Amino acid sequence: MPELSRRRRLLILAICCTSLLMVSLDNTILNVALPSMQRELGASVSGLQWTIDAYTLVLASLLMLAGSTADRLGRRRVFQAGLVLFTAGSVLCSLAPGLGWLIVFRMVQAVGGSMLNPVAMSIITNTFTDPRERARAIGVWGGVVGISMAAGPIIGGALVETTGWRAIFWINLPVGLAALAMTARYVPESRAATARRADPVGQLLVIALLGSLTYGIIEGAAAGWGSPLILGCFAVAAASLATLVPYERRRAEPLIEPRLFRSAPFSGATVTAVSAFAALGGFLFLNTLHLQNERGLSALDAGLYMLPMAVMCLVFAPLSGRLVGVRGPRLPLLLAGVAMTASGLLFAAFDAGSSDVLLFTAYVLFGIGFGLVNAPITNTAVSGLPRARAGVAAAVASTSRQVGSSLGVAVIGAAVAAGLQETGWWIVAGCGAAVLLVGTITTGRWAARTAERAAARPDPHAERNRTPVTTP
Repeated sequence: MPELSRRRRLLILAICCTSLLMVSLDNTILNVALPSMQRELGASVSGLQWTIDAYTLVLASLLMLAGSTADRLGRRRVFQAGLVLFTAGSVLCSLAPGLGWLIVFRMVQAVGGSMLNPVAMSIITNTFTDPRERARAIGVWGGVVGISMAAGPIIGGALVETTGWRAIFWINLPVGLAALAMTARYVPESRAATARRADPVGQLLVIALLGSLTYGIIEGAAAGWGSPLILGCFAVAAASLATLVPYERRRAEPLIEPRLFRSAPFSGATVTAVSAFAALGGFLFLNTLHLQNERGLSALDAGLYMLPMAVMCLVFAPLSGRLVGVRGPRLPLLLAGVAMTASGLLFAAFDAGSSDVLLFTAYVLFGIGFGLVNAPITNTAVSGLPRARAGVAAAVASTSRQVGSSLGVAVIGAAVAAGLQETGWWIVAGCGAAVLLVGTITTGRWAARTAERAAARPDPHAERNRTPVTTP
């Protein structure tokens, strides 16, 4: 990619952040609309879980494929295709005649979404080559999540109350079309110097692992945890994982590069992303049901209640980016772990839902923690691969996020379905504690030495099975 002016780089960052805003806004708006969907479509708790997890599962399964495809075919080209699919899927969701069709159209959205966030992060990584400037750009990127958390519940609540839940998908149409036009005009094409071969077996194993595990967790309460169907799902998940790891080790260019996980910071970023987003997915799911079903608040009032959490996320996400650029990822990770754990404990041990003071304190703490956690995750994960593999690096981080969100909704939703809502809050607190523990272990001197050894270790397959990319 040629050297770009600062104004052009910032414009590209704004365009990429627009795609993140569209995807993140869609998720936060959807959470506010869940009770309305439940009433109109007659959905069970598991049905509500599937409206979220059908999307996150497809997204998690295809993110790495989308990242490597973008490195091969061109990042702008794949990004534009994702914008078209996501926007079209949103329109279809607004027209869904029933819950089943809504879930199918959410999967269409997810196919497009898989081409957006990791590819956008890859574009950002290749646009901002200075490490400190890149860390600040990633901080802005993380701040967009805060904007979506702030605007999503309010916009979603207003749309649900005035027009109905279908309107929550309409907002993606003008945003998607604007992003598509700006991408064509301002984002230069870029791709990796060498192409990665496709890994269809690895891709199928990832889909089988995530799909069977999530299905087993969501449907376990209804079907019976000891039923042949659920036990079969867990068996398929275990077999897929047991096959995936040795298979990927043998491949010259695997979908997931196992050798990178010898680096403690890279592995830590992956585990932290799963834990943090499992906490977020469960936190939003539990709070939406608590505020609207238990407290009887309207969708708009529920959105306003969660505004303190969103504002804190908005404030602390760019601050985290600056901290990572100046002091590294350790401090924001530790602060994030403490804040998220404390928030979960206020609900689990002190019944924060019974008091507005405790409730808002918990919201503020969770917003601070989640705002701080994004930048160190992304910075560490992207730094774990060379720029030529930026799409794959970003996809690993994004996949970890979506896997965490999917598992968080599945596990905590299963606890709600079983009448164990308090257990759900303990799980949120445990996820926060995992962020704290993993952040402590994987950001010290020992961890830095493992990263150096992993980077110095030669790749035995580096010159095999490579196909040069030619620019048309």
